Amino acid sequence: MQGPDFERVDVSEPASISSGIAARYATAVFELSTGAKGLKALETDINALGAALDSSDDLRALISSPLYSREEQGAAMAGVAKKMKLSKTMTNTLALMASKRRLFVVPQMVASLHAKIAEQKGEVTADVVSAKALTKAQSDKLAKTLSASVGSDVKINATVDETLIGGLVVKVGSKMIDTSVKSKLNALQNTMKEAR
Repeated sequence: MQGPDFERVDVSEPASISSGIAARYATAVFELSTGAKGLKALETDINALGAALDSSDDLRALISSPLYSREEQGAAMAGVAKKMKLSKTMTNTLALMASKRRLFVVPQMVASLHAKIAEQKGEVTADVVSAKALTKAQSDKLAKTLSASVGSDVKINATVDETLIGGLVVKVGSKMIDTSVKSKLNALQNTMKEAR
């Protein structure tokens, strides 16, 4: 695997392949979870899976490490699904993904399912980055303000980035509003450079 061909590997290709695989599984799971009851169970499943992936290094290692066999991954995911009380549809999907060595796309599948459910419910997701964690009151007020602006229910997906110093970065669809202190300082620094 040496020579000029090896040097020109397109690193974006594996990411797009992963996204495509995740989208296919997400579409299949979404279609199998028809009806209000099925979608509610699906939403519970993906919230639990998302939280587990965020908090567990072991789970992230299990789904992405090539050191585990299909059987080991399958048995471990069956245990995880049982412990989390995941729906039969999600449990069977994870088992299928383990048997086909596709567990590495679970995070993208969860994200894709979040988007599909939000669309079905007429919700828009706003990615909000703040220097400190938002309180429930702040999050609710922001969601209400954004809802009035975009004309749909807005669900806040909040993360913390202490380097912002203060303020917020809000992204809704393709629109981004950056009121962070870091951004203002960068803009001031650029203005000072131009004035020299």
